[in-house]
Amino acid sequence: MEKLVFNIEIKASKEKIWKVLWDDETYRKWTSAFCEGSYAESTWNEGDKIYFLGPGGAGMNSLIETKMPNEYMAFKHLGEIKDFKEVPPNAETEKWSGAMETYKLTQKGDAVNLHVEVDVIEKHIDYFKDAFPKAVELIKELSEK
Repeated sequence: MEKLVFNIEIKASKEKIWKVLWDDETYRKWTSAFCEGSYAESTWNEGDKIYFLGPGGAGMNSLIETKMPNEYMAFKHLGEIKDFKEVPPNAETEKWSGAMETYKLTQKGDAVNLHVEVDVIEKHIDYFKDAFPKAVELIKELSEK
């Protein structure tokens, strides 16, 4: 697995950026960079499951490993979802099960640095290298409104 890293400076408060990242309405907007109609189902509490879904019911189930409001969020990806149901582990999901995806907000003068790290298997590297910069640009746009 390869770790991809994305950074962007945003002229907004950490609270506003956090809200853009995880409130349903804005989450759906910035994650459209990955798949139009993407959304998440969760209580958004540390230690709880989260389901990252597309409109057709495909996606992945993960765990909110760490949540420090307005500072840091870490997801541990566990497995696949098809037709809105968790798929039992298989050879394909075992390649990436345990992959991490983290979001860190750090104040830098009058701006905030959004630092994203995501573990990606070889076959998805090009896709995420293309989609993630679009997603963080959307986060910046929505936060600076």
